[in-house]
Amino acid sequence: MKNQITPQPFVKWVGGKRSLINELIKRLPKNFNSYYEPFIGGGALFFSLCNKLEKAILIDKNLELVITYNAIKKQPKKLIERLKQHARNHSETHYYFVRQNKPTSPLDIAARFLYLNKTCFNGLYRVNKSGGFNVPIGKYSNPNIVQESNILACHKALDVAEIKYGDFSHVEPQKQDFAYFDPPYHPTSEASFTAYTKDNFMESDQIRLRDYIVKLHRKGVYIMLSNSSTEFIRDLYKAKYFNHHEVFAPRYINCKPGERGKVSELLITNY
Repeated sequence: MKNQITPQPFVKWVGGKRSLINELIKRLPKNFNSYYEPFIGGGALFFSLCNKLEKAILIDKNLELVITYNAIKKQPKKLIERLKQHARNHSETHYYFVRQNKPTSPLDIAARFLYLNKTCFNGLYRVNKSGGFNVPIGKYSNPNIVQESNILACHKALDVAEIKYGDFSHVEPQKQDFAYFDPPYHPTSEASFTAYTKDNFMESDQIRLRDYIVKLHRKGVYIMLSNSSTEFIRDLYKAKYFNHHEVFAPRYINCKPGERGKVSELLITNY
């Protein structure tokens, strides 16, 4: 599969992996069968590898994100037309009207999701306990809302992908498949961000994820996990078959300016 341009993540996403792509790629297993990513988010690693993949299973628990992936996969041109309408109408009044009113059709949900992502403050996706998007408008003089070429490139890349809504445990990789896990990070402070969905990712979820990863390890699945370099995470993955790699990543998208900048992270592999 050859694209005219290399596809890039079509959303800004807290914890996105664009800046760590080289670190991730150099630690991939040499050979694997199918590709699994149960916390797809912005999909930076998938889009970097898509030309080399025969089959990918992408999952996320953010329903609007999953709907948007599927809209790009199945109806990119219609989605682009809706984004052009938002671009023509863009104003503070239009932003808050769109934020307040949720559509029901998948295409309109996807267009709303992308429009808000491209025009909200700091590119931050955040929801309240009721699941409502609550980020104010950003101060952009000319936001790049449509990004037609990239949407079409992502459409081609997603030809190898099956995109599902659900919990990370809903995937069943087999021996010699590869699964990359990029969950909401274990907080390094009380202000750390985990509100991608109305149900925050808690320490109990981190433990449940570890148990699931151990299960996959025993099946012979190649595992790579990104998470915070905290004592809690290091202790969770202290088994001898887990390898810890410390990497440093810049963080540009955060609701707390003091938490932007280079931070230490862990990459954990079982190979």
